[in-house]
Amino acid sequence: MQRKVRVRFAPSPTGPLHIGGVRTALYNYLFARQNGGDMLLRIEDTDSQRFVPGAEQYIIDSLAWLGIKIDEGVGHGGPHGPYRQSERRDIYREYTRRLLDDGKAYIAFDTPEELEAARAATPNFQYDASTRMNMRNSLSLPAEEVKRLLDAGEKYVVRFKVEPGRDVVVDDLIRGKVTINSSVLDDKVLYKSADDLPTYHLANIVDDHLMEITHVIRGEEWLPSAPLHVLLYEAFGWTDTAPRFVHLPLLLKPDGKGKLSKRDGDRLGFPVFPLEWHDPKTGAISAGYRESGYLPEAVVNFLALLGWNPGDDSEIMSVDELISRFDLAHCSKSGAKFDFEKGKWFNHKYLQEISDERLAEMFKPVMREHGVNPDDFSDEYIARAVGMVKGRINFVRDLWDHARFFFVAPETYDEKAVKKRWSEQMPEIMNELIGVLADLPSWKSAEAEPVVLQWIADKGYHLGNVMNAFRLTVVGECKGPHMFDITELMGPEETIRRISRGIETIKPQ
Repeated sequence: MQRKVRVRFAPSPTGPLHIGGVRTALYNYLFARQNGGDMLLRIEDTDSQRFVPGAEQYIIDSLAWLGIKIDEGVGHGGPHGPYRQSERRDIYREYTRRLLDDGKAYIAFDTPEELEAARAATPNFQYDASTRMNMRNSLSLPAEEVKRLLDAGEKYVVRFKVEPGRDVVVDDLIRGKVTINSSVLDDKVLYKSADDLPTYHLANIVDDHLMEITHVIRGEEWLPSAPLHVLLYEAFGWTDTAPRFVHLPLLLKPDGKGKLSKRDGDRLGFPVFPLEWHDPKTGAISAGYRESGYLPEAVVNFLALLGWNPGDDSEIMSVDELISRFDLAHCSKSGAKFDFEKGKWFNHKYLQEISDERLAEMFKPVMREHGVNPDDFSDEYIARAVGMVKGRINFVRDLWDHARFFFVAPETYDEKAVKKRWSEQMPEIMNELIGVLADLPSWKSAEAEPVVLQWIADKGYHLGNVMNAFRLTVVGECKGPHMFDITELMGPEETIRRISRGIETIKPQ
């Protein structure tokens, strides 16, 4: 019988969730949903020295903001809990003992100083079949000495006993069959008595088995550990239920070589975390995609195409489309350059698709930041204003530069425009325009425009100069949406008031 697809996202709470980790979570989610499976959230917090307060909740909040829905795990519960590894000590002790009893692992008492001495004495030292008998462990020491050390409370680790000289095959759904000879593997530490916790290698295998994980989709950086994990599945007799491996390509720097890092974001001015992060130790604040004005749908779409393609030129895809089209066979083996400018493009595209009403609500906090009370304007007014200029923006915050004149009358005027468009005669012409506007039967754009244009033609005025001077008094500069769309929204009182102020304030240059 075919097993139900079950995947897990298993981050460590050692800091903010990196955008590479977000992509890993996204690919797990897309794969699970396409196959009618479940996605688990497991927190791998066995490294107590690196635990950072607040990091776990940050991970949960980040996934929620992105719409990556968890079926089971931390914050959601389920039949395979607990889902924090620090709460599963008893389970790991049991499986550690099982490996020891079966002769698949051994106890090592080597101190950090002894290990350092071994590395100094032997170039490229590796704790393995060729060196283990020269070290202090339960394979090289008499049983009585081992018992004495344990009874005395000597700190120890449990190492996996790797048998040399055999080919270990890792069957990866992206990279195919990868064969590694076991002689190059070291006897990895599986458990440390000092903190009574397993290392990643043991906890990962035990949890994936007990939580019935069918596919392990993780970053390429974990590929070197895959042969050991294959051997561990064999050691426990779990080869029939072992999950399939999927090692995703790295996210690479936008320029140069190497893996994408926070320093790249700081250097080039883009976030590498989904949400803003406040470091509890240093107080430093790191930018997040949410706070930088990205829509979660845009971030998801952007990340999905970093290392995967739908098989054609499609770019803008909803989550449902991504789920229906996601195919691991279309994942790249090589790293994907992190094109942050493309991320801005995706955000621009998604902003164009959302309603003006939703955009207006998103713009209100920006208005407040600039000292404008949104309550002074109707929701319809704000929505129509942002709707006129949203085609020019990449982020909601950009709306202020393009739409502020709708909410704040200009107090200064673009000098270049004044010099080019404001002649000695222009105050008189603008006064005439006020009279024309005051007599308009309708302020609807389509009805007001031909009346004004006809007046300009009848008077023999220069169309460009008059219309740009008109715009200059209302907007403060010679750019913006269609002029009569602006005046229709502002209405006669505000429009005429601004023209009058311009006549009084602007001086020919």
